[in-house]
Amino acid sequence: MRAPVRTAVLLTMTLAAPALVPGCSAGRSGSPYATPSEADRDPLKAQRLTQEAAAILDTNPDKAERLLRDALTADLYHGPAHNNLGVIYLNRGMLYEAASEFEWARKLLPNLPDPRMNLALTLEKAGRTDEALATYASALEVYPGHIPTLQAMTRLQVRAGKTDAATAAALEELALKGETPEWRAWAQAVRTRLASPR
Repeated sequence: MRAPVRTAVLLTMTLAAPALVPGCSAGRSGSPYATPSEADRDPLKAQRLTQEAAAILDTNPDKAERLLRDALTADLYHGPAHNNLGVIYLNRGMLYEAASEFEWARKLLPNLPDPRMNLALTLEKAGRTDEALATYASALEVYPGHIPTLQAMTRLQVRAGKTDAATAAALEELALKGETPEWRAWAQAVRTRLASPR
């Protein structure tokens, strides 16, 4: 299975501007999901903590989780923190929690494919193939030609036996633009196999 995509650290820098909706702070119940007031938000702190967590997400996920929870306490509406927390949960097999975080990230980062792709990976892992395919398609709607999403969606279509004309076009594109030589070789082999008369 394709690894979940972490929102890049550079992305978090663009979100230091005022958020889309009011945020959250550490001063209330201690829960990052407590209803905040605008004055309580600290988007710069959330950004800093998210960047710290991104740097150790693979090597120290427990500490990264604490940092991301602190980031969401500082600003509940910091999309990259939700996305990266979802990645931690997905890697642990906590599918419900991962899906919840990716839904938050999807709503807060509507023009980015990563949260949608990660949500689709979660749905796929849960065995919800049709929903996963629809979610992959929605990621490609917001970012046409996003190669990681195209790879994941095409792989699932082939594995689930749900190929169509769009799959053939995707395989052609992936044979040229796949992220790795393995992806390009896979796409070429599947494309040849699907084109062969049965």
